[in-house]
Amino acid sequence: MPRKSTKASKFKSEAEEADWYATPEGRRQTQREFARALRAGTLSRSPRQKVVRTDPRLLEQLMERAKESATRAISLRVPIADLERAKQIAEKTGAGYQTVLKEAIHRGLRRAG
Repeated sequence: MPRKSTKASKFKSEAEEADWYATPEGRRQTQREFARALRAGTLSRSPRQKVVRTDPRLLEQLMERAKESATRAISLRVPIADLERAKQIAEKTGAGYQTVLKEAIHRGLRRAG
């Protein structure tokens, strides 16, 4: 029998539960429950309709495509001269300086790899 979330029974209201599921811990819990149901074949789209188990290679391809557009916030020390240059380029192109830096990093990584 699949395990159930231990957190769900501790909420005083649906709003409190929704707030918890919006936290990083809540999202991790949802992800674990989803993965568990998918492995067990009990994940359903609608009542009495099971989701077919997907080929792991296809899932890997889908994950790689999702990673291409997903982002993660990082902290990065950049020389002031490079930052000022990125801001000058951003003014000329009408883009934000962070966008200019991201594009430069992307191009550099493609060239290097």
